[in-house]
Amino acid sequence: MTSAESDLVIVIRGRGRVSALGLDSDWSAPAASPFTQHPASLPVAALPAGAEAALNNLRQAHPAYRQLDRTVLLALLAARLSVASCRLSVVSNKETTPSSTLPDTDNYQLTTDNDQLAISIGSSRGATGRLEEFHAEFLAEGRVPAAASPLTTLGNVASWVAFDAGQAGATALSHSSTCSSAFQALGNAVAWLRAGMADRFLAGGAEAPLTDFTLAQMRAIGIYSPFAAADWPCRPGTGRPSTFVLGEGAAVFVLERGSRAALRAAGETALLLEGVGFGFEALGSKTGLSADGRHFQQAMRAALHQAGVAPSDIDAVVLHSPGTPAGDTAERAALRAVFGEELPLLLSNKWLLGHTLGASAALSLDFALHVLETQTWPTIPFATDVNGPSERTVRRVLVNAAGFGGNAASVVVGK
Repeated sequence: MTSAESDLVIVIRGRGRVSALGLDSDWSAPAASPFTQHPASLPVAALPAGAEAALNNLRQAHPAYRQLDRTVLLALLAARLSVASCRLSVVSNKETTPSSTLPDTDNYQLTTDNDQLAISIGSSRGATGRLEEFHAEFLAEGRVPAAASPLTTLGNVASWVAFDAGQAGATALSHSSTCSSAFQALGNAVAWLRAGMADRFLAGGAEAPLTDFTLAQMRAIGIYSPFAAADWPCRPGTGRPSTFVLGEGAAVFVLERGSRAALRAAGETALLLEGVGFGFEALGSKTGLSADGRHFQQAMRAALHQAGVAPSDIDAVVLHSPGTPAGDTAERAALRAVFGEELPLLLSNKWLLGHTLGASAALSLDFALHVLETQTWPTIPFATDVNGPSERTVRRVLVNAAGFGGNAASVVVGK
């Protein structure tokens, strides 16, 4: 049964994110490029000073947090911001804090009044930094500490988010499916909520891949941008050369089961997660994709079907579009196959954030929700097929994500 046929809806009650643009929920473009130059002589989208300070404060908030990987801390910070952005009596045991600031670190809990809470977090690589540190120590000294294994498993991302939220009985789920990992996490959350296995979720994605080894891997593939950090190096939709740039960040959402009738009766305008779809294409190359983006087509059609809407009901698409010529071209081909030649507005945030791997889908979703709420988005400072400001009203947005291995995922959100 599609969401259009059911009274049950998935309401997005809160959202928080941390990225190269900081902690603020505003998506206005900065006056200058937010990218910086990594010691590996590559442009990257790293956290700015304010967000870095918030992350360091969080690291000191609990003795156990000082040993956590940066990916885990990013997830914790985004989850806290997501909870703080809610305006529900069940959200916090303290007064809520504006989402642009770091919530109090003491006695922080997500109170649920006996509701069933679950956590679902996606990450492509998980504890990248700590894993590399432990491996370097092993090569140098022939040993690793006992904490090495539990601190580098993928499952520790979601479990630490649950711990930080004070939810001893919460279900904690972790997902890894390359760059669509966050939507795998959201898809699982939607399924659980629709099945009545949970009443509320903290769901999203986190990634901290700005390490020498990870950057070397991206460079080895031959897709990294040749542009300097100050020159807006990530340029989706511009063709050649490839302009892939790595970034770090996280976005987490508070999702809950809701009633369409109850929302209408209350006169409430809510942000709804209407559909999630997945696609897969089996190719010989795990880094490649078909020219017509078959996995994108599958994912978009599945998300539209679950949402119970037609392609003509979509006003805008937040592209996956990482700035790689083959990937960008395949996604456009898939869009034409699904929507025809008259495409919705094409939007992107990677020119501001780079590609944050397992967090990218969640950050794209946050961008889509900003567009729905404000009807505004920034203008890209270079020639591209991505759209600038428009007078077209955006009521429903489709968000795409894809990754190595032939997988893709799409989400439909609306008001």
